[in-house]
Amino acid sequence: MKKAILVLQTVFATLCALLVAGGLGAAAFIYAGVYDVAATKHHTGLTYHVLHYAMLRSMKTRADGIRPPPLDGESRFRSGMALYADHCAQCHGAPGVSPAPFAFGLRPAAVNLVEPGRTWEPSHIYWIVKHGVKMSAMPGWQYRLTEDELWDLVAFVKRLPTLSPVDYKAAVASASPPPAAAKEVMAGSRPDGDAKAGLHAIYQYLCVSCHSIPGTVEGKPNVGPPLGSVASRHYLGGVLLNTPENMVRWLMNPQAIDPRSAMPNLHVREQDARDIAAYLYSLNKSP
Repeated sequence: MKKAILVLQTVFATLCALLVAGGLGAAAFIYAGVYDVAATKHHTGLTYHVLHYAMLRSMKTRADGIRPPPLDGESRFRSGMALYADHCAQCHGAPGVSPAPFAFGLRPAAVNLVEPGRTWEPSHIYWIVKHGVKMSAMPGWQYRLTEDELWDLVAFVKRLPTLSPVDYKAAVASASPPPAAAKEVMAGSRPDGDAKAGLHAIYQYLCVSCHSIPGTVEGKPNVGPPLGSVASRHYLGGVLLNTPENMVRWLMNPQAIDPRSAMPNLHVREQDARDIAAYLYSLNKSP
């Protein structure tokens, strides 16, 4: 019995030593700048396959339970086609249509959605379009498109490989532009703000690129004022009394309130503004 315990202790100590050594080695590898992060160089095969496999497993784990609505119908297809031409073709291209010049420099390159034989489930495409993919240039469209528009895109992407270049160009030329998503109410909207949802929205609307905000991790910028004590301030932007409704107004369109403000109109939807306001007011109120 003592011998077995001694063996287990030896194995455990060895594993701990290996983990420590591996961690130190990884830290040294990063510190030394050995890995080339330049987008002008392609990923190694191992890096590409690890990232791609992680994406597939993450998508499957989270999307398998999603039930798609009916995706047939010409109106859904045409809406998805117009949305694709406006938002997706710049990176992914289309039948007979090259991606925009900037997309040539993406690493990893955007997936060629024209490729025939793709067997992704509609729920998987929906999840990727809605949430995007970290460590790639694929954005999440949850805060830019409505639920119906997300499914319209899914319907179109499923049919995209069947279109010839002539069919695609003719269909896009005759399509009417989709309705503005900013005027739509997000599915499952709430009458009051949700602080947890607000933290997610803060990232999506790039608030962290200008403001230092407690609870966020993307640097400590100082373009705009830090927002840790915004709840205790008397004014918003120096011009508007600090109330929840005024905070929502300011977040949705600061330029309409003060054209001299450096804060741009980020086209924040009302529910997202209420969520962001709820998060900001939940922070430490001390100056």
